[in-house]
Amino acid sequence: MRSIRRGIKEMDLILTAYATDYMPDLSDEELETYDSFLKEYDHDIYGWITGQGEAPEEYAGIMTVIMGLASGLTRPN
Repeated sequence: MRSIRRGIKEMDLILTAYATDYMPDLSDEELETYDSFLKEYDHDIYGWITGQGEAPEEYAGIMTVIMGLASGLTRPN
């Protein structure tokens, strides 16, 4: 649910896609990292996705996938 109702519509779309497609296959450790990721501010996450800032190293794996899902939502394909 925390992936779906974020506060910024773009984040709702991006994180819903990630949660739907990837969460069922995440390990316990990956779920803990994603839970920590969801505690970050939407504007920070969106900035990381759009290249306006750099995500903490602990989120590198998540960000690689999420940035691929966000293509077209944050900038044209």
